[in-house]
Amino acid sequence: MSMGMNVSFRDDQMVALRRCADRDGSGVHDVVLLAVDEYLGTAHRTMVRQTAQEQAAKWRELMDRLK
Repeated sequence: MSMGMNVSFRDDQMVALRRCADRDGSGVHDVVLLAVDEYLGTAHRTMVRQTAQEQAAKWRELMDRLK
């Protein structure tokens, strides 16, 4: 499913987006979608890493006793 969305960029952001799009030979839309995909991937990895650290700390004593 595709959902439309209106996003307002500051002038400096729009200039930078156009520069990136021109450099890559793509459109501003493609650059924005790539940035969102990268952000979401990073956010997911960060959440997984944080959860793993929390669980390791929670179960550390038990894991040490099982060694």
